[in-house]
Amino acid sequence: MGSASALALQWLMIRGSGLHLPPALEALSSGAGILGAAFILSWAAEVAQLDIPRSLAIAALAIIAVLPEYAVDLYLAWQAGRDPAYVGYATANMTGANRLLIGIGWAALVLVLWLRSRARETEIRLEPGHRVELRYLLLATAYSFAIPAKGTLSSLDAVVLLGLAGLYFRAVARQPMEPPHLIGPAVLIARLGTSPRRGITAAMFLFSGLAILLAAEPFAESLIATGKLLRVPEYLLIQWLAPLASESPEFIVAILFVLRGSATAGLGILLSSKVNQWTLLVGALPVAYCVSLGRISGMPLDAIQVKEIFLTAAQSLFGVMVLASFSLSLREAGLLFVLFSGQLLTQLLPQMLPELFAGIPGFAFTAGYVFAYAYLGFSAVLLGTSPDTRRGILGLIRRPLEGPAPGHAIRHLPSPGRKNLS
Repeated sequence: MGSASALALQWLMIRGSGLHLPPALEALSSGAGILGAAFILSWAAEVAQLDIPRSLAIAALAIIAVLPEYAVDLYLAWQAGRDPAYVGYATANMTGANRLLIGIGWAALVLVLWLRSRARETEIRLEPGHRVELRYLLLATAYSFAIPAKGTLSSLDAVVLLGLAGLYFRAVARQPMEPPHLIGPAVLIARLGTSPRRGITAAMFLFSGLAILLAAEPFAESLIATGKLLRVPEYLLIQWLAPLASESPEFIVAILFVLRGSATAGLGILLSSKVNQWTLLVGALPVAYCVSLGRISGMPLDAIQVKEIFLTAAQSLFGVMVLASFSLSLREAGLLFVLFSGQLLTQLLPQMLPELFAGIPGFAFTAGYVFAYAYLGFSAVLLGTSPDTRRGILGLIRRPLEGPAPGHAIRHLPSPGRKNLS
């Protein structure tokens, strides 16, 4: 907690002093501030589940889970309404964060489980309650293919995706609630008396929220300025570097669950986060754009953004197909990682070795579509060859949601019992 607080505090002190750093140093300092604040925010959100009423917890924790991405994404969408040059950045952080969750996050959990068990366990199994997340992720993914087809991110998309988020929250609200499974600093805070615990939790929310909000604008702007100075595409920095700062705490918490024998809970965290980002976060972007613009208008998407959203939607569909059997195996995790890594390399290598790719114009752009169709192809193969996948997809479409959800409504975690607080 001291380390995380120091990371956030150093940025607050720099911002409060009015000191202007060189772009690269400002990106590092503000990014470290977001990283530290995100850890504090995640711990506060876990402890708050002991006190917040269920209906409030559902709405609040869903937003908290993606607040760091919100801060950067909504700032860029807001700026896009005032300066068309920002339109190209508006969806960068969102697509990067979504693809990192599946390509790195999901895959890493299975690898950690395999290493922890010394190769005895090779898959993570979901519980019946996770059908809620899978169903709404499937619905949001199916709709998301309409966005690149239209070439705009419009108010209609906001209505549909925010509506799906609302239905998702209502669905999880109807599931049984259990006390959260706390680990790390959250356990220390939970041991305090009711009043001190609530006071510290509130202070953590305020401190981390202030740090994130004050870091969002300089972090995004300094990344853009750094990219121009280093002649690195700013889009790539916003798409991949920014999500690493905001997603790291969630990845680490999920990995800790796996190391402590709760692999299902760890995967449930990242699955919930994917649903929140693919509905609530994406749906909020055109809202911020229209408010900044002062009128209702679709946010135009250039060819690169269309490709990136299509690729992200294709990866999301493959993720749903993989989890439709309510398990994620080492082989499937490896395929997710290989596809993600291959796609990322096709983006980075032309920038790192321009002379090598000089004779192949549009290599990264074309490769993005190749990987998108590869995701779709693997989805079709899995659906056609795996009876478990077919049954799972049909179950998501036809059957009513049933079975208790493990843990609280937004992040499905097992009940702590007494031993987890000892």
